[in-house]
Amino acid sequence: MLALVMLFWAGNAIVGRAVRDDILPFTLAFVRWLGAFLLLAPFALRHVAADRRVLLRHWRPVLVLGLVGVGAFNALLYSGLRDTTATNGLLLQAAIPALVLVIDALAFGVRASAWQVAGVALSTLGVGVVLFPDFAAVLGLHFGRGDALVLAAVVAWAVYTSLLRLRPDVHPLSFLAVTFAIGVAAMLPLAALEWRQASAIDWRPEIVGAFLYVALFPSLAAYFLFNAAVAMIGAAKAGQSITLMPVFGALLAASLLGEPLGPRHFAGMALILCGIGVSVLLARKPG
Repeated sequence: MLALVMLFWAGNAIVGRAVRDDILPFTLAFVRWLGAFLLLAPFALRHVAADRRVLLRHWRPVLVLGLVGVGAFNALLYSGLRDTTATNGLLLQAAIPALVLVIDALAFGVRASAWQVAGVALSTLGVGVVLFPDFAAVLGLHFGRGDALVLAAVVAWAVYTSLLRLRPDVHPLSFLAVTFAIGVAAMLPLAALEWRQASAIDWRPEIVGAFLYVALFPSLAAYFLFNAAVAMIGAAKAGQSITLMPVFGALLAASLLGEPLGPRHFAGMALILCGIGVSVLLARKPG
């Protein structure tokens, strides 16, 4: 499930970067979550009605999860992708597993096992191998406004992943529908400000396709799978799967954009997969 999630999210980053000159970031986030909510609503509303008392009783964690994981993360990520490179964005998102371990420890007293720490370190090393051909490339990184926004998105997602343990015991579709609705409500006023300043969207086929993709795959399908995976294996182990995104990003860039893949890419991918194996398969203590 997590591998599919990372594939969908890698595609989301490519789409967000590709349409940056055609769709403003809050508008993309708003249409993404509105589309996902409308697609989900026919299947979820009866579960929301059945779970309404539990959802109202636990409205605070539900509201925080919706604002942080649905609203803030995506708005910040799309905004950052307008002003930073894909390399910087991938590198910053690779920090999520380590941040999840830190937040788990600080907020919930969860201690990571030595295997988990080793797995995170190994996967992070693999990310570095994929992204940087040599040390000079590391020194050449530029950190600007876009990078700061992506970093804020990274922190938001790490918080969301860790706080999923507070999710109330309701049907998965109920939780998704309510958090998607919170994301729509949060993005609407920000998108409306963009509409006052920007020209109308050119609804050509590729723009429609971009909206359909972000509503279906990285939203509806990915959030359902990610939330289920966190419930099954814990936040820390699920969070480490984020390091798969550079792997899928490199493969997608090669197949869709014609960017070359060299030996270092495959070496880095092997390290990432080994790190995930060490953390998930050998770590016995739940994350």
